[in-house]
Amino acid sequence: MKKLAFVMACTSTLAAPLAFGQTKWDLPTGYATNTFQTENVQQFADEVAKATAGKLKITVHAGASLYKMPEIKRAVQTGQTQIGEFILSSAANENPLFGVDSIPFLASSYGAAKKLYIASKPATEKLLSEQGLKLLFSVPWPGQSLYSIKPMKVMDDFKSTKMRAYNPATTRIAQLVKAQPVTIQLAELGQALATGSVDNFLTSSASGIDSKLFEQTKYFYIVNAWLPRNATVVNKKAFEALDKATQDAVLAAATVAEERGWAASRAKDSAYVKELAKNGMTTSLPPDDIYDGLNKIGVTMTEEWLKSAGPEGKAIIDAYRKL
Repeated sequence: MKKLAFVMACTSTLAAPLAFGQTKWDLPTGYATNTFQTENVQQFADEVAKATAGKLKITVHAGASLYKMPEIKRAVQTGQTQIGEFILSSAANENPLFGVDSIPFLASSYGAAKKLYIASKPATEKLLSEQGLKLLFSVPWPGQSLYSIKPMKVMDDFKSTKMRAYNPATTRIAQLVKAQPVTIQLAELGQALATGSVDNFLTSSASGIDSKLFEQTKYFYIVNAWLPRNATVVNKKAFEALDKATQDAVLAAATVAEERGWAASRAKDSAYVKELAKNGMTTSLPPDDIYDGLNKIGVTMTEEWLKSAGPEGKAIIDAYRKL
């Protein structure tokens, strides 16, 4: 009888969370807690908890503390975690469609980036769905601009330098400018600069402030080559296991998070550029030779992307150019 009572007590204890009806999700992201992207994701999680009266609790794991950036998408696909945030273009090796937002100089403003998002969203959602994922929201970083430890005057200045790459597009850019591509995730970039592992790179003004890149790089050239987007996705089975009211709460919070994220990205960009200058960086438009050279690379990479992406890719670009 004592043994039975003990088993029943344990069963009762284990069942308590289920009786309460709370579902717990882990949301890994590769970005630090102080980035506007992570702050936006955290606010999304808080709003879901509030809207569901605690029925769904999402715990955000920032700074690649749960999974490294390249592992997050796969972790959500396989159900190791229920939800996650990653930069879409990091999956371009799987399918070129994931890299449409990182074609240099195709969409180099917020207005153009939004049109490209609208044009590519149906294909992206379909592709993710086939992989067992549901897109909740997607938010761009400010335009990718050029950071360098030395002044850059002409395209030849890139030759034989070590250029940071974080996706197939940035690897290809490094190859085209005759630099050596070095794969480094944002969380590791500060250390790479400190050890001389990288000489120049393309990233946003936000990354420059959040990761204090101004401590090791002194030149910032505003090229706004593209506005890469992060995506927050959920495992479809995990989402479908929720009751309808909770699903609706997640989708409503996601809609708000996307609108808030786009607004925050746009608002913070100019402030970040000013802050980079305040912290001792020389900020300017690029010299004509570099601007023209990078634009030519953009034309080349658009053509290459269209060949690799096939009819679906062409349909996206055609739809984008009509908007």
